[in-house]
Amino acid sequence: MQQLDAAFLQQVLDRAPDGIAICDARAPDQPLIYVNAAFELMTGYAAAEVLGSNLRLLHGADEDQQALLRLRKAQESGEAVRVLLRNYRKNGELFWNELTLQPMRAADNALTHFVVHCQDMTARLRQTDRPEGVPVWLREDRVTGVSSGEWFRELLAREWRIARREGRPLTLALFDVDALGGYNATYGRAGGDACLKRIARSIASGFRRGSDVVGMWRDGCIAVLAVNRDGEGAARVVEHASANVRRIAEMRIHHPRSPLQKFVTVTASVATVTPGRDEEEPQRLLERAEQALVEAKRDLRGGLNQAPD
Repeated sequence: MQQLDAAFLQQVLDRAPDGIAICDARAPDQPLIYVNAAFELMTGYAAAEVLGSNLRLLHGADEDQQALLRLRKAQESGEAVRVLLRNYRKNGELFWNELTLQPMRAADNALTHFVVHCQDMTARLRQTDRPEGVPVWLREDRVTGVSSGEWFRELLAREWRIARREGRPLTLALFDVDALGGYNATYGRAGGDACLKRIARSIASGFRRGSDVVGMWRDGCIAVLAVNRDGEGAARVVEHASANVRRIAEMRIHHPRSPLQKFVTVTASVATVTPGRDEEEPQRLLERAEQALVEAKRDLRGGLNQAPD
């Protein structure tokens, strides 16, 4: 095979149609050491402005993205990953970045660099009349198999608009794994992922109706959205949520660092809201479910807390 010299490879990178960046995986904070012209054009940043910085500058303060957790897990474990991120150009404009992270290793298998391929998906998503649309390959959470956080949030926003138009309630249940950080510290990230997968499957098995959506809410927290339900239906969600809390405790997954019991438990909350005519986003439903979860966690006993209607 003919060997290609460094100058030729540099030209290939510089002239690539998609954005390419290279991070030094051995240095603290994994700084950028190379970006090509397409990356500069896509982001609005000149190479001199970003070299030495971390790639996180593209998402700034927009941390509430499930895809970022997947990206960070891949970086920690030195694995390849493909995610869709909300990123921001230098001028503050939002764009959807389909980012592929590829680890590079030395002859001794030591991780040395990450090569990052960036593709601006904004125009393609707008063609579907769903600028926030999540591609099919990103709709399933890689670890648990339930809906990804991005897809769950899109479905929640969609069902909120429908419920507002039809004047019917939506019910949201949150299941948060107690002391998951301690479990990960004991058994490692792989052990924590395996535990979370078991719990997600258990929760999904308790919500089998076609109108129920089970997905990741954030790291260690699984959400269930129940649609097309009346007051009696909301009561059934509470019943199923309570049953899930008990069933997970009965699995007796050993957790020596749990402050509650010596096995894995979850804390759950349920909130039901009928959208108001002027409410464009499901913020009120989210706040009630989150607040009920905080109050249940404060009790440090695990279980279920239902937000008042």
